Amino acid sequence: MKVLITSLALTLSALAGHAQAHGDATQAKKQAVAPHKAAQQTFGIAGDPKKVARSIVFDMSDEMRFDPSRIKVRRGETLRFVANNRGRIMHEMVLGTMKDLEEHAALMKKFPGMEHDEPHMTHVPPGETGEIVWRFNRPGVFNFACLIAGHMEAGMVGTITVE
Repeated sequence: MKVLITSLALTLSALAGHAQAHGDATQAKKQAVAPHKAAQQTFGIAGDPKKVARSIVFDMSDEMRFDPSRIKVRRGETLRFVANNRGRIMHEMVLGTMKDLEEHAALMKKFPGMEHDEPHMTHVPPGETGEIVWRFNRPGVFNFACLIAGHMEAGMVGTITVE
């Protein structure tokens, strides 16, 4: 019994150590300085900030929109996404395939306090700015969205075409 309790405690401790609160206001600041281990995704891989080809500024609003909502990228290009939250509530920008974003949004509804911190997402408190540096090394049509409950469904989604 002692072994089981100890194992459970260690597992919970390890899981907690890997996460940041989804809506944590300090996370946006930590993301800019915290290095992430690059892991290949269907839609690309975390980029090297020293190899950014260009920056694209996105405005996020309480009207549940991104501006711009569509961009084109060259395969192999590393971009810096600058996400400005012009609203009065928390917003986020998460890159992925539409399937991945829809699945993640469904999980967010079930577990609103869900914790995570990945290089393809930034959580931005009102009036602040977050960044994502991403290398698009695979062609295709991908997406970005705000996965806070109800935001994506209200239209806070965009398209990335990698040529």
